[in-house]
This record gives sequence, structure tokens and C-alpha cells, in this order.
Amino acid sequence: MAKAKTNFTCNECGAIANKWTGQCTSCHQWNTMVETPVETGGNNRYSQPAHLALAQTAPVLSLADIDAIDVPRFGTGIEEFDRVLGGGLVAGGVVLIGGDPGIGKSTLLLQALANVSHMKKVLYVSGEESGAQIALRAKRLQVDARDLKLQAEIQLEKILGTLADLKPEVAVIDSIQTVYSDALTSAPGSVAQVRECAAQLTRVAKQTGVTIILVGHVTKEGALAGPRVLEHIVDTVLYFEGDSHSSFRLVRAIKNRFGAVNELGVFAMTEKGLKGVSNPSALFLSQHDNQVPGSCVMVTQEGTRPLLVEIQALVDASHLPNARRLSVGLEQNRLAMLLAVLHRHAGIAAFDQDVFINAVGGVKISEPAVDLAVLLAINSSMRNKALPRGFVVFGEVGLAGEIRPAPRGQERLREAAKLGFSIAMIPSANVPKQPIDGLTIIAVDRIDDAFNKLREIQ
Repeated sequence: MAKAKTNFTCNECGAIANKWTGQCTSCHQWNTMVETPVETGGNNRYSQPAHLALAQTAPVLSLADIDAIDVPRFGTGIEEFDRVLGGGLVAGGVVLIGGDPGIGKSTLLLQALANVSHMKKVLYVSGEESGAQIALRAKRLQVDARDLKLQAEIQLEKILGTLADLKPEVAVIDSIQTVYSDALTSAPGSVAQVRECAAQLTRVAKQTGVTIILVGHVTKEGALAGPRVLEHIVDTVLYFEGDSHSSFRLVRAIKNRFGAVNELGVFAMTEKGLKGVSNPSALFLSQHDNQVPGSCVMVTQEGTRPLLVEIQALVDASHLPNARRLSVGLEQNRLAMLLAVLHRHAGIAAFDQDVFINAVGGVKISEPAVDLAVLLAINSSMRNKALPRGFVVFGEVGLAGEIRPAPRGQERLREAAKLGFSIAMIPSANVPKQPIDGLTIIAVDRIDDAFNKLREIQ
């Protein structure tokens, strides 16, 4: 088969060159030239550029005349996976799932595909493992994979041919970094190959209605390997979080055109694969016989699910010229800002103290509603005095020392009450209109007010 002609395109400005150069001659950016196929008017259905099939002329309609129809979904048989997907898989949707090596991507997809295979025609395309290895994993997981079709292939044109002949309703490509196209001369896993193969598979998904799930590798920084455009092409992007050495796995939706963003699914790794955790708050709360200093429980909102997470702080005298600031699961720059607010508006100085913050269970909290819990945990550790039993908080702290409300406060409070917490310190704007049984509300407006009311109940 003759190689298709290629040129080199700049990822930054789109300039085209006939040969590779280290620096783009138009925008002068370095290492942005990537190999791309030359668009031709050939009749090869496999080498047709992806955008040609998607750029068909469509009539201009009034938005009021278009029916708003909910996208039909079908479940995977794994409740936590369906939650992250927004309710299930969508026909014609493209899902990209990434994570560290050995964290459970292939295991989760094999379990899901085995469940779906009883209702729909499915195809598992493996570019990293042989059929015998996957069969051995299916036997170890004890899944019923009699109706699951498998192909060990890495050439894009052959994979597209299989999709055209078999016409599956769900297909998994494991992984997109191993697939290559004959239209390009670069090696599998290169920027050009990943982008072109993902675009071709997306075109097939939109044209035929097959649901395609792509497995992606991650870099050492934890981001998906390959071009950033890969995340823009697909409909849903899922990330595995947590330590691969732990028995628990977290799957977070970073992008979802058919559901909520930042939705979180919690799984436990067992001998029979990944099992959904029905009460994930129990994973993120340490089991202490007695209350310990430096520990504060907060309610965070992950997508549509409220979770209770324990925030731990350790404050110790520093023996270095510059005191250390270390946070695990929280943004480190925000920790430095909160320490400045603590000093300026509460009169508690920590410039000569090492401060360590940890979110129990390996969960990553990005919302600002964790601010109040961090400050109370730091103060508890500095005073070596534990917070009251059954105490839970949430709230954002501003630079002026005010405590701002958090979204969905009612759901957070109901979740805390359901798990047996009896005292909640929350922003005044989040106070519920109707009292919640078994839960005493302490409303605060400023950080100094929060510390004063805390001393009254300790």
C-alpha cells in the first residue's frame, strides 16, 4: 500500500511546511511542528480526513423549532461507572479514560463490556495485550465473556474494517497510543498518530452510532499523553485518581457533554475486579477511638454527590530558615493564602511553623469550600486540642476574612446528618430554612467569629 503524502503543521498557529523544523517560521514557537496527512480527494474510505465527513451542509433552523430530546442511555451493569458517565453510555458517544499503569483501566472496561455483551454487540480491540492475556484476566475476574468479541490489532485501517464488518454497538480501543495509521509515517504514540487515529474513530462513531471507549496513557505529571486536542475531540473524559498501591480507586469525570462534570465514582479493588462502594464517605473518614487534635471533617460536593472527607493538619516548630508548607489532596498555593488570612484576621501566626495538610483517603479536593476545615484543623493542631465529637464544617474563606457560602448546602447538611454528625459550622448564607433533625447549626460570618464560637463549645 502506497504511503499517503504528508506535511508538517504547527500546533500553535496552523502554519504548514513541507519539512520538519524545530521552530515554526510563522509564530516562532519551538517543537510545535507535527506530521499530518495531506488532504486529497481520494476514494479511500479509511484515509478520508475526519473533518470532511463531519462538515456536511446542514439547514439553518430556529432554536425554538428544535425539539429538546434527552439522549437515550444504556447502563454498563456497574452502578458507580454509570454515575461517572452521567447515567450510562450514549450511542455514538466517544469516551476517553486515562490513568496510571496498573490502576485498573482494562479491568474496569472488561467487566463493563462483559455486562453489556449480554444485551448488545460489543468489540474489544487490544493493542497492548494478546487474546490469551485478556482471556486469563476474564477467567480471574470470573466474568461471563462468551458474547464478547476480541481483536488484537493496532493498525487503524484494519480496526475500521472490523467495525464496518462486525457493526458492534460498543467498542473499546485499548489503547489509543498503540494504534497507528498507514496514512502517516510517524511511529505509534506520536502526536500526529494519536490525533489522526482519534479523529478517524470519532468520525466512525458519529456516522454509525457505535459507542467507542478509548483508553489513554498518562504522562509522569498525570495528564493524558498526546495532543491536547484529543480531549476536545471526545465527548467524555474520565480520569483514574488515587494510588495504584491502594485497594481503592477513584474515577472522576473531567469533561462530559452528556452529564455532570467532576462526578466521582468510588471503587474497591478485589480479587474479582473493581466493585462499587455504596458508602464512599466511610473511606475518607479515619476511625479514631477518641477525637484527636488536627482533625476536622468537612462535606465536599463531587458532582451530584456530597462526600464527607477528613482533613488532617500537623503543625510543628520549623528548624529551617523557610518553614515548609506541604499539602496532599489540596492546592498548595491556597494553603499559603489561608495561612496569611489566619494571621491577618485571627491573629494566629504560623510563620515559624511547618504546616502539613492531608485529605484522608487519597481524594483530591479542588473546591474552595474546604477552606474553613483547613483553618480549623490547623488551629486544632497548634493548640493541641481536638474538635468536638460529631463536628462537621464547610465554607469558603475570603482574603478579607469573610466566610462565603458553598453551593448545595442543604444536600451537604443532610448527608452529614445521615452519617450521625450532630454539630455543623457553616456560613450564615447556608443556614437551612427548616431545621434538620439531630443537627445543631452554628452560623458564622467571619473567621474570627468561627474561632470564638468554637471555643464556646469546646
